[in-house]
Amino acid sequence: MTQTNQRQSKRARSPRNVIRLFLAVVFCSLILAHAPATAQAQLPGIRHGEVVPRDVREMYDRGLQFLATTQAADGSWSDGQTGPGVTGLGLMVFLASGEDPNYGKYSSNIRRCLRSIISAQNAGTGFFGNSMYHHGFAMLGLSEAYGAVDERNLWPVGNKKNTRSIGEALELAVRAAITSQKKNSLNAWRYSPDSNDADTSVSGSVMVGLLAARNAGIEIPDTAIDKAVAYFASMTSGSGEVGYSGLGGFGESLARSSIASLVYAIAHRKDLDKYKATVKYLTERLESEAGSWPEYARYYQAQALFQGDVKAWEKWNKILIRRLKTVQQADGSFQGQFGASLSTSMNLLALALNYRFLPIYER
Repeated sequence: MTQTNQRQSKRARSPRNVIRLFLAVVFCSLILAHAPATAQAQLPGIRHGEVVPRDVREMYDRGLQFLATTQAADGSWSDGQTGPGVTGLGLMVFLASGEDPNYGKYSSNIRRCLRSIISAQNAGTGFFGNSMYHHGFAMLGLSEAYGAVDERNLWPVGNKKNTRSIGEALELAVRAAITSQKKNSLNAWRYSPDSNDADTSVSGSVMVGLLAARNAGIEIPDTAIDKAVAYFASMTSGSGEVGYSGLGGFGESLARSSIASLVYAIAHRKDLDKYKATVKYLTERLESEAGSWPEYARYYQAQALFQGDVKAWEKWNKILIRRLKTVQQADGSFQGQFGASLSTSMNLLALALNYRFLPIYER
């Protein structure tokens, strides 16, 4: 068995997935055992979380249609921001809806996303695109697809150029991120993989990508995670404000406090006082809206609040639904500073916590 296959097998038989499978089988057996003999047996749908609100389903479905119809043949989107990171977030939107990634209505869109991301990777360095932002989001998208997408039909027959498997591309991406961190004096990341300074925004995208890869079964050195968490801790004040670049320089930012809070949570460092401070900062500002890049802030706020305080997330989620209902366009898109495709993806992913299908969205 190859290393990639071993990791796919490891993910499939993880305690979390084994328990889910066992409970699903038991539940289905009980339903069938008590069904009338004349009734046609139908297996219940197994999904996570509560019933998805109708407004969310309608907005999400319209947004999915927009992304599906505007996706290029090569799997990318061309309006506004473009690149493998944008494609990675679009991929997550399709995966998060709960449609079967292999036979569902968006399965071809998912395969196009994956081919686009992997084709954009430098086979030598493992680096995606021209920014560590793209690298982090592309790595995250691959992590969420790893083990869920059947790769037998991923590449066209006869196409052998740059055709790595998802696992191979993900391992290369992880290696590139760790190599970049080792070069960095702050043990974090900036725009270039060779940068010697760092900022919490870029570092957040890379860290979440790494933590998602670890969740998928890819080996990540504990020292790499610990050093990056220490960087975020150095950038977080006792009041939960988080600085942007270098060291210190704390300031009001819903996005940065959300990023740091999410990193602490999924790195399993909820014991840190700095984590508790970021959660407090966010829960005290549930009705606040980011003054700039609101889609970016919402994308991280949703995850940070869900990880930190579910009751607070529920309240914030209702506010988010009302806000997004008023701004979604007739074609299903959301307009924003990033362009329609990326703005739509980020807003939909802020809503995707209502579905809770993505492994990275689990508490």
